[in-house]
This record gives sequence, C-alpha cells and structure tokens, in this order.
Amino acid sequence: MDINQSLREALRPAARQAPPSGIVEMVNHGIGRDGMIPLWAGEGDLPTPDFIREAAIRSLEAGDTFYTYQRGIPPLRQAICDYMTRTFGSDFGFQSDRFLVTGSGMQAIQIAVACVAGPGTSVVLPSPTWPNFAAAVGLSGAQAITVPMGFSNGRWHLDIDALFDAAREDTRAIFINTPGNPTGWTATRDELQEILTRARARGIWIIADEIYTRYYYGHDNGGARAASFHDVAEPDDRILYVNSMSKNWAMTGWRGGRIEAPAVVGETIENLIQYSTSGVATFMQKGAIAALNDGDDFIAEQVARATRGREIVGDMLAVLPNVKGAPPDGAFYYFFSVEGISDVRQLGFDIIDHANVGLAPGTAFGPGGERFMRLCFARSEKSLIQAMERLTGYLSKG
Repeated sequence: MDINQSLREALRPAARQAPPSGIVEMVNHGIGRDGMIPLWAGEGDLPTPDFIREAAIRSLEAGDTFYTYQRGIPPLRQAICDYMTRTFGSDFGFQSDRFLVTGSGMQAIQIAVACVAGPGTSVVLPSPTWPNFAAAVGLSGAQAITVPMGFSNGRWHLDIDALFDAAREDTRAIFINTPGNPTGWTATRDELQEILTRARARGIWIIADEIYTRYYYGHDNGGARAASFHDVAEPDDRILYVNSMSKNWAMTGWRGGRIEAPAVVGETIENLIQYSTSGVATFMQKGAIAALNDGDDFIAEQVARATRGREIVGDMLAVLPNVKGAPPDGAFYYFFSVEGISDVRQLGFDIIDHANVGLAPGTAFGPGGERFMRLCFARSEKSLIQAMERLTGYLSKG
C-alpha cells in the first residue's frame, strides 16, 4: 500500500465515502470559460442588492468584528420572526426564540441531521433530490433511505404510502423538500397534513426544507407562496425547518442560513453551532436584517424573473420532439429528459464543450434522476434566451 492510499484509508469511513458532487463536477469542468452561461447551480445572475451590501459595510465600518451570539444576534432573530409572520400569517404564533442563525443552509441541514440521527439510525428522503441531503445523513453515520418519486405525464408526484413503508424501526426523520430541487414538485396542503399526521403517529421527526416557498407558480394561497408545514403544524411538532438567505435575496455567496425548531431544543442547536462555526459574523447578520426587513420588493422581482424564465425555457424546449419535461410547480429549475440519451453525465460535459452552457446531470440527484438534466432558469431574459438558443441548437442535432 503506497503512502497516499494509506493516508486515505486512515480516515473515518463515513468521511472517506462522502460522494463527489455531480453538480460541482460540471462546475469544475466549465467554470472560467469565456462566454460560459452557467445554469448548473441554484442561483441567478443578479448580485446582492445595494441596500443589503451597504448594511454589511456599515457594520464592518462600525467595528462589528468580534465574537457574538451563537444563536444569532437578537435583531436578526426578530427580523426572521417578523418576515415569517408576514409570509405565513399570525396563526402559527411565530416567536423569535424558535430561530437560530447558521453559517449556511447546508450547515442548518447538517445540524438538523445531527440533532436526530446518527449511527444505527436511518433517515428517509424522496428522490431525486438535492444530493447534499443524503450526503449529510451519510456523514452523520446514519443510513439514507431513498424513495423514488413517481413521474408520469410530465409531472412528479410523491407516494406517501411508499414514503412511510420505507420507514423502519430505526428511522428517526423524513426529509421533505417542497417546492423540490430538482423536480419542482410542490406538496399540497393536504399532502403536508397527511405526512405530518403519519409522522406524529410514529414519532418521526420531519426535516423540512422550504427554501423555495416564494417561488411558486400555482394559484392557491393567492399565488404568493407554496403550501407549508406551517399551515398545518403546531409549534411543538417534531419539525426542524432548514432555510437560507441565498435564494430570495441573491445572497448565495454570503453563506447565511437558519434553523427553526421548537424553542425547547434551542439550547441543543446552539451547542452544535458552538462546536462547528461558533456563530455567524455580525456584519453578515446585519446584511441579513436589511434583506428581511426591506427586501420584499426584491423577492417579488426575483419571482417575476423566475416566472418569465420558466416560460422561456418551456417554450423553447417544447419545439424539440426529443425533449420531454413540463413546467415545474415551484422552485426555479427545469428538469427534463432527452430521448435516446442514456448517459446524462456525459451529456452535461458535451453541452459545456459544444454549447458553452452549464447544466447539472440528473445522476447528481439520486435514484430517479438518471434520465434527466436540471437547468436553472432564475436569470435575466436576455441571458436565458441566449443560453436556450445555444442549448436547443445543440440538442436538435442529436
């Protein structure tokens, strides 16, 4: 055994077996190319708005560079509470002690998993889904049990019976991501109620990722948002909500997130924050306060751009007889298949090399995604049309 193999074998198995990201693989292949249009990741092309950046700059200039509250500074936790009340209404009874600030949405997921799962336990998640969910479960030492979603007539659907049939005696949690990445599947209020009722009966936690709630193209709830567990749950239900500042306010590079949980488990989450990042920089939190308090108009602009992007992609893919897909109900991804293509990973490389457009292969998202490609349409109309002209031109040749 050579020294490199020996060093690798000396690592903890769960860390050593952490899978490479199929999304990052595409990014690494195409990033930095002249004229590349990147639709591979979940972000648009708008920079963070000035009013958010200026709030962070003022904080830095004021010397906010010291250790701070592990749970997040009180004004930010109150701003989150106020935003949630505006978005979901007052019936749930949001209180600021339910919210803890994390270094990213990804850290929120890792902490949520660490709270409820570990070696000898399992977590159930529908698939295809964002690969970081299953990876976080694996790193915790727990087993990720994937339940393939159904796909028919261009639509994705979740078999709730199959979801709970997959849950075992050692199952501690179920991941529910709605609106879903990459499929756009969006749970109805009735589906969320059924999931919650069954989880309550079996004492299973729900880890709810509702980061795309505002990116919803239906007409219920006034069309302003998707259904949420907040519509059917009580504050003391076994639900850990994980979320991020990234999508709504163009803050993907800031790495700011949050966990919402019953207040009684706040101390446990605070301890896990302490032993990972020891809190989030105050100046970043001041930027987040500005986003939450003053960013509703910007969210509306983001959603309008995504709505138009969804139309552009759908219309331009519809002319290709070899492409199958349907406009998603939520989030900002088009998940489509190309007839005659069996290796979508290679297709991703080929599209980068020959069309100078970056997509993510469905293989990156687990079982059920093997025939699909994911395209992020949260971009400007001009950029998206250019990308789609290149993409459809290339796909029409095959």
